[in-house]
Amino acid sequence: MNEQQIRWDDLQIVLAIAQTGSLSGASRQLGVSHATVFRRLSEMERGLGTTLFERSRSGYTPTLTGDDLAATAKRVQSEITGAERRVIGQDLKLTGSIRVTTTDTLFAGLLSPLLAKFRQDYPTIALEVIISNQLHSLSRREADIAIRPTRKPPETLVGRKVSDITQSIYGQKEHWQNSSLPLDPASLSTESWIGPDVHLGDAALEKWMMGKHANYRLDSMLGMQLAVRQGGGIAVLPCYLADKDEALLRLSDPIEELSTQLWLLTHPDLRYVARIKAFMEAITEGIRSLG
Repeated sequence: MNEQQIRWDDLQIVLAIAQTGSLSGASRQLGVSHATVFRRLSEMERGLGTTLFERSRSGYTPTLTGDDLAATAKRVQSEITGAERRVIGQDLKLTGSIRVTTTDTLFAGLLSPLLAKFRQDYPTIALEVIISNQLHSLSRREADIAIRPTRKPPETLVGRKVSDITQSIYGQKEHWQNSSLPLDPASLSTESWIGPDVHLGDAALEKWMMGKHANYRLDSMLGMQLAVRQGGGIAVLPCYLADKDEALLRLSDPIEELSTQLWLLTHPDLRYVARIKAFMEAITEGIRSLG
């Protein structure tokens, strides 16, 4: 095998097909056309004189050679992203971009005005915000900073706990305003509940909701909030979000077992970058000033 025939672009193709099991999956992952993936794989196999993937109706399965090259590609990718982080880590200027990932609920209920103020205070720093309930890898530089509720931050990341997040039961104010509050959650077990869909990924809330009549489920806390506003039922919502909503009423005390922590996290290689430090400090101070 002639090693000079293997380029990094080719290794990316092999890794993407191995990870997704198909040409279409690889094309989506790499952001290129299906035809491009097919052509480059064919050219690579011809150049190397070997088959890298077995084709079948179920997809593409790497051969021993293909598996070896995919593992090599993964190591190279790790080295490249590590080098990028180290180079970025030497940056002491308050310029450049910061890629932040957070949830839709945190953005709408807490972070939006703080991020706007940060942009005003640091106009030479560009913000890229990924609003998603899915986790993004800071190790692969899918994001530089994660602002997430968690009870156990990953040991591979560094950061700070900025506040506690409490959750309570909320209902439509118009319906519940004459009730004697707070109510015992046990007394509400037979009410019509709005619950989290499994795709929301809140295992603790799903467990707490077991046994409650929740025939209305959503995969977004903002969706749950709107459903309560419209009289769809009662729901557990973060206090920082629902307490500001004049159409809602808090029906219970905070539910202790659903309390969690809000963390700002980054990769260790980025913690001394000037713009990362400035962002972490500004957002931490902003959140804590809100009480």
